[in-house]
Amino acid sequence: MRYLSAARAGMIGCHACGHVQPRGASAAAPPMARQHCERCGAALHLRNPDSISRTWALLIAAAILYIPANLLPVLHTTSLFGNEDDTIMSGVVYFWVSGDWPLAVIVFVASILVPMLKLSVLALLAFTTQRRSAWRPHERTTLYRIVERIGRWSMLDVFVVTLTVALVRFKSLAVITAGWGALAFACVVVLTMLAALQFDPRLIWDCADARPSHASGRDHD
Repeated sequence: MRYLSAARAGMIGCHACGHVQPRGASAAAPPMARQHCERCGAALHLRNPDSISRTWALLIAAAILYIPANLLPVLHTTSLFGNEDDTIMSGVVYFWVSGDWPLAVIVFVASILVPMLKLSVLALLAFTTQRRSAWRPHERTTLYRIVERIGRWSMLDVFVVTLTVALVRFKSLAVITAGWGALAFACVVVLTMLAALQFDPRLIWDCADARPSHASGRDHD
């Protein structure tokens, strides 16, 4: 059994609505005209232009900003008792020491673990696709779908950090403002979402359709 992609079968899928149709301009269209979707009218591309390059650029920018997002304060509190800065990790430590370990786990997972996993998974997908690897296409496609779905809720990470720390450490007559760490963290979230959108998962199958596949998906490079 061999994988057969739509591209090899002479078909092309619409990135906007998902409609799969025969590749090639219609007879009524000019010879050099760009093909458009029969259903929604969007311009069709066999593969998204410069998908890997754009994904890498966004991932590198997100990885660079991930460092100040964890080192710089996300909240600055000014009150009658003085000034105080809170980073993501200091909030986790405070929750854990004060006995609020469920909040500590939520903040750690949503604000540190999940962004790191998204960066790692997208980097793995970009690297293996750039190397034209046929290693486990089903599993890599599943990873991409998980990251893409998580990306829809990624901005909740920012609210988890700001709201939970603000509610627990709020003092009377205090003024709480967002720090540069919150801005860097929001940029990391947006950049990872854009990186997932720029990555074209159809590239995963460009090499897989030319190699034998086992039913269990345990193919090796």
